[in-house]
Amino acid sequence: MGSTAAPVTVALSSPNNASKEPTCDTLYAHRDYARVLMPLFYSVVFLVGLLGNSLALHVIRPNLKKMNSTTLYSLNLVISDILFTLSLPLRIVYYALGFHWPLGEALCKISGLIFYINTYAGVNFMTCLSVDRFIAVVLPLPFARLRKISNVRYICVGVWLLVLAQTLPLVGMPMTNKEPDGFITCMEYPNFEKVDHIATILIGGVFLGYVVPVVTILICYSVLCSKLHFSAKSNHLTEKSGRSRKAIGVICCVSLVFIVCFSPYHIDILQYMIRKLVSSPDCADLTAFQVSLHITVCLMNLNSCLDPFIYFFACKGYKRKLRKLLKLHVSMSFSSAVRTSPEGSSKDIIDGNKIQLNSCTFGSVSERLTERTFHQEE
Repeated sequence: MGSTAAPVTVALSSPNNASKEPTCDTLYAHRDYARVLMPLFYSVVFLVGLLGNSLALHVIRPNLKKMNSTTLYSLNLVISDILFTLSLPLRIVYYALGFHWPLGEALCKISGLIFYINTYAGVNFMTCLSVDRFIAVVLPLPFARLRKISNVRYICVGVWLLVLAQTLPLVGMPMTNKEPDGFITCMEYPNFEKVDHIATILIGGVFLGYVVPVVTILICYSVLCSKLHFSAKSNHLTEKSGRSRKAIGVICCVSLVFIVCFSPYHIDILQYMIRKLVSSPDCADLTAFQVSLHITVCLMNLNSCLDPFIYFFACKGYKRKLRKLLKLHVSMSFSSAVRTSPEGSSKDIIDGNKIQLNSCTFGSVSERLTERTFHQEE
């Protein structure tokens, strides 16, 4: 979504009507480029994120009867990603019109709420997953009660309520702003310049919404990787199987995706707000910050369509379902081609089945080579 602020910002602040709105007229000078590139980018995020996470939901659904803590956290993370992608069509329209929101104040607030809630719900559930894995492998006995499904349900409800409490005050303040050129912007950072103590509040929001989760994730996964590595070294059969290396690879991948997607946005906010506290950034500084926010928010939102690729390597069931769907699609394509092509013959069908079988055989070998045990350690 646009260059929006962290949800804690609005939750803890109130508008200062006495403040003067910025008069900088170059904030959206990149409109001509953005109205092409950003809708294209978010269209890809929408399609990949919706299809990939819907497939993940389809894989998780049969396991609901034997629900455990990992499954429940993963379910909430998938739901968060799906809800986020469903909000993107409105943003695509907004960017395609060159940062113009013709849909009214109410839809702008709804769009902003969905963005904030699901972005930071996703961050919190990723943190919960890292702590859950840490307890399961490193401290299985002292904190086993925290992994009981009854307690995990309360934790998940608490996460949603916490994020909702941080973002709900958005409803009470205007989120749209009519620019001098006639365009109406929605949920852009300059609209928050009128908020009192914006720099201090945003710095606090960065620490609560990013620094605490990323430190928690890195500590949990670092200790977890060390534990897995030590276990593999002390057990030659485990080391030979390569399962620990594969699990460590998935852990590193999850950590890398989190850092790459979320770090630029929050670091960008942090550096500008610190500068705002110690000096008075001019129009050129604000314009550069505005453009950088649009770029880093795109990168942050990319996380919702990268999660399915992590599921592919970490979850054997996800791979199997995806391959089954692709196999069905290929089979239907071959059948359709044989029925509609006058040159179709039994040899064509045999050749087609041979190709398909070879593909499945290769898929089985790939699955054995890339099978992840990260979610199977309980």
